[in-house]
Parts: sequence; structure tokens; C-alpha cells
Amino acid sequence: MSKTILITGASSGIGKATALFFHQQGWNVIATMRAPKKETELNTLEKVQLEKLDVLDLESINQAIENGISRFGKIDALLNNAGYGAYGPLETFPRENIIKQFNTNVIGLMDVTKAIIPHFRTHKDGVIVNISSVGGQMTFALGSLYHGTKFAVEGISESLHYEMKEIGVKVKIVEPGFIATDFGGRSFDFQAGEVEDYQPIINALMKQWQNPNNTVSPPALVAEVIYNAVTDGTNQLRYRAGDDANFLLDNRKKMTDAEFFEMMNNQLEI
Repeated sequence: MSKTILITGASSGIGKATALFFHQQGWNVIATMRAPKKETELNTLEKVQLEKLDVLDLESINQAIENGISRFGKIDALLNNAGYGAYGPLETFPRENIIKQFNTNVIGLMDVTKAIIPHFRTHKDGVIVNISSVGGQMTFALGSLYHGTKFAVEGISESLHYEMKEIGVKVKIVEPGFIATDFGGRSFDFQAGEVEDYQPIINALMKQWQNPNNTVSPPALVAEVIYNAVTDGTNQLRYRAGDDANFLLDNRKKMTDAEFFEMMNNQLEI
């Protein structure tokens, strides 16, 4: 019998690439997104079920899980992928944007996970994969909100793995580097504000992001890492995705704070 994965944020980027990759490996896929009626590729594939799911809407979460189980009988893996990035000086962010960032990337992830745990516990089986980032282990300038959520995902996942072990469920964290997705488009909330004091670091960061020499990996690379995390049968917690992820995280581990900050400031030329 084919296994089944439920994926949040499957309309584009890492989520969609993962849905396609698991489908190619013979899995059933419950591909969830906020507007499934707009999807024109995944809806043509056999054994892929599109479901409306907004991580801020508990009813949609429960309904998507229920519908997936109804069709496929059992869900074997969950990929918590839905999220976005808020960047800019903290002072410039409206409070509602701050709340939305944490509700989407943290509370939403916990709500989806909490909703599926009873199903996993019943079967004493399952894998939970949470998409973090290199930004869950280190930070870039102007990312206090985004990094705050990804650091939270790391801590939630690491602690959750203890209790999930008691019911036969594995927890995994995937930490991509820079990925060629629409993160800079609809999945990005940048607030520059009008405080002149922050303009030098804003300009430096924007220049760095637009550097053509930046290493960027395709979403399909992350999809393969996710598949390995789900299927390798180990208790390994963290998985990196991308050469830049290895470079940045290795350096963060071996450097002191002062050394790492100097390296990052040199990159920004500030």
C-alpha cells in the first residue's frame, strides 16, 4: 500500500516541489494550500488530493486532515512548510504584522501538528518534518521577526521529538539555505520604514540580496532532502539543504559571536 504525506503550503516553492517529488516516488499526496482552485498542475496528478488549508484557520486544518484520511486511509508523514518571512527594522513593523508572522510560522505550525498527532498516536507511527532554515541557527540583519519564528521552530521540534518518541513518531527539521522560490515575492514582508538611521543597513542588505554571485539552490533539492528525512528510518533530527547552508552553519558553529558578526558585516560592507 502506498504511503501518504500531507504538505502545507504546497502551491509553490518547496511545498510544490516536495509534492511532485513524493508523487514521483509513488506516494499519495495531500497537497494543501489556501486557494486550491488556482492550482493547475498538481490537480492533474493521480493520487494527489488538493485540500484548502490555511494554517490560521483551525477548521480548515481539521477538515483537510479528515478528508485526506477519508480518501487514503492513513497519513504517514506531515510536512509543515507553510510560512513567510518578515524583514526590516523592528521599530518599523506594525504590531499586526508581528502577530501575523508568529501566528503563521509558529502557532500555525503547532496547530497543524497538534491536529494530526492523535492520528499518528493511534497508529504508533508517523514522521513530522518542520521546515526551518539556516535562519533557525543563525541570523541576518533586519530579520528579528523571521529569525525569531525559525528559532522557535527549532526549539519546538527538538523538544517535541522526546514526547513523540513515546508514541512511535519521528520529528525532523530541514534547514535550507537560499532557495530559488517566491520568498522574495508573495512570501516576503519587507518594512523599510522612514527612519533614516536604518537606511545604511537596509541599503547594504538589499545590495547583498541582489548579488548575482549568491548561491541559490532549486526547491527540488530541498524536496530530496525532505524525502530522505522521511524515509531514512533514523532518529536524526536536523538535515541541511544546500551548499550555502553547510558553509554558513559550519562557520557559525566554529566561530565566536564576534568573529561571526565580523564576517557577516564584511559581507554587507558595513
